[in-house]
Amino acid sequence: MADTLKARTSSDAGQMSLMEHLVELRNRLIKCAIAIAIGATVGWVLYHPVFNVLREPLNDLAGKNVSDKLQVLNPLDGFMLRIKMSTYIGFAIAMPFLLYQLWKFISPGLYQNERRYASAFVASATFLFLLGAGIAFFTLPQALKFLQAVGGKDLYYQYSPESYLMLIVYMMLAFGLGFEFPILLVALQLVGILTPQMLSEFRRFGIVIIFVVAAVITPSADPISLFALAIPMMIFYEISIVIGRVVKRRKAKADAA
Repeated sequence: MADTLKARTSSDAGQMSLMEHLVELRNRLIKCAIAIAIGATVGWVLYHPVFNVLREPLNDLAGKNVSDKLQVLNPLDGFMLRIKMSTYIGFAIAMPFLLYQLWKFISPGLYQNERRYASAFVASATFLFLLGAGIAFFTLPQALKFLQAVGGKDLYYQYSPESYLMLIVYMMLAFGLGFEFPILLVALQLVGILTPQMLSEFRRFGIVIIFVVAAVITPSADPISLFALAIPMMIFYEISIVIGRVVKRRKAKADAA
């Protein structure tokens, strides 16, 4: 592994010092902050349409002991909520650009033939994040039903905008990040830190770690959300092994040629 990283560094004509890396990181972070700020401005305009969409699961659950109205007790709650939601919307809008900046920062450590994966990395990472966020959104009603069933029918459920919307946002964020799992595994295989054989051998430990991570990052702490996140991550684990083997075979053929 050390020889691989050493060869990777020495073969790259664009070597950078530690200070140059820090300057590069600062510039990338500034660009990301500007992109999120622009996205948040757009998010401020889109706040009401997004708010109405996120309320749909609550509308479907409204009944005898569940209110579809969100209760505000503090005059500043609505204003602060809009700022938070606008920021999260801005983060979502800027996601492709953020991923591109991440790739540009790590690409100097890759071989020249590996840098062509930039578009595939950005597209797949964006798609998987949106897929995870979408699954979290459609899982939420079942999670709320479970939590309400545990609490009992003697309780009357009326949520505040902060508690309800932030639960959805954190759920979508947790699922979105969890669905980036195969991107991480494939990237670690590309740089030589992991191999398909290692992932195959540690499959049992990987499954345990997946369930632990899913339990920790799932904000609702219900079993429905846990399995909705853990099962796709297990499937992604197997897919990343297959992708790693394909990439390894292609590298072997290229070296032989």
